[in-house]
Amino acid sequence: MKVGLDTSVILRLLTGEPEEQAKRALDEVQALIQQGSVLLVSDLVVSEVYFALQHHYGVPKSEALTLIDQFLSDSGIQSIGAAATVLAVPNLATAKPGFIDRLIHAEYKSSAPEMLSFEKAAGRLSGVRVLSAE
Repeated sequence: MKVGLDTSVILRLLTGEPEEQAKRALDEVQALIQQGSVLLVSDLVVSEVYFALQHHYGVPKSEALTLIDQFLSDSGIQSIGAAATVLAVPNLATAKPGFIDRLIHAEYKSSAPEMLSFEKAAGRLSGVRVLSAE
């Protein structure tokens, strides 16, 4: 059986807070894995986790990226989008374009040959046409 995990579950697993919910999440995830279930996380959930770790838990950007990368690598939970690939970009915490812009680009790249943007940094990615303000 395949089971998609929501942002709230991933955050409990990563932060351990609130403790009671974190324990419940861990118990359920472990039970599902033991039963042979495939646990999935979408790029949208990864994006929400990334922002929540920074804005609600005070985790610096580079640490949030490392934490998410390690979680996806070690937990047995599978990314169903491009997050795992994008997280492998060197120096991602300071890269331009950044993590979320690269996730957006990766999703479009699988469906469209071109992406439009006003952000100059996006022009570093393949298939991106940067529009001028004029």
